[in-house]
Amino acid sequence: MKPRLLYCLLIAAGLPSCGHTTQPPITTVAHVDVSRYMGRWYVIAAIPTRPERHSYNAVELYRRMPDGTICTHYVYRKGGHAGAVDTIGSTATVDPGPSRARWHVHFAWFFKTQYLVAWLAPDYGQVIVARDKRDYLWYMARTPQVPATDYQAMLTRVAALGYDPGLVVKVPQQWPDPGLEQVISGIDCQ
Repeated sequence: MKPRLLYCLLIAAGLPSCGHTTQPPITTVAHVDVSRYMGRWYVIAAIPTRPERHSYNAVELYRRMPDGTICTHYVYRKGGHAGAVDTIGSTATVDPGPSRARWHVHFAWFFKTQYLVAWLAPDYGQVIVARDKRDYLWYMARTPQVPATDYQAMLTRVAALGYDPGLVVKVPQQWPDPGLEQVISGIDCQ
C-alpha cells in the first residue's frame, strides 16, 4: 500500500474519536410501527450529506424484506428539476429494542450510519430523522409539500433536539415528475 494512502486511512480511522459531542443522545419516539412506516417519503428539508447536496425532488423509499431488513432507496434529481436522476440504495436494520425507532443503515458492506426517528406525527404523515452527532437530519412527509406552520414547527423541534436550525435547507419539490416516477417504479429490492 502506498504510504500516502495508508496515512490517509489512518487519519480517517481516527477522526470519529475527535468529534466528541457534549450534547446528550437524541431521544427517539416511544414506538415506531415499522410496517406503517414503510413506503414513500418526500424529503422536505435536510442537513444533507455530501451526496444529497443540490438534490431536487428527493424521495426516500422503504420496503421491508422477508429477513426483517429494510431495503431503502434515496431517489433524486441532481442540481435541478430537469437534472439527471440518481439513486442511492442501502439496507437498514432495526435495533431489537421495544421502540423500533433506532436503526442502522448500511451502505455496501463497510459503511454504517445511525438513523434515529426523533419525531413522528401520530398519523405517520411527517417525520424527523436525526443522529446523535447532530451532523445530519431529514424532515420528510408523505406529501411533497407541507404547510408553512408545520415547517416552522419542525424548525422548533430541530432546535430542541440540539441542532442549529440555520443549517436546515429545503429540498425543492416539484411534482408530477414522470421521469423520476419511472425510475421509482423500476426499483427492485433483491
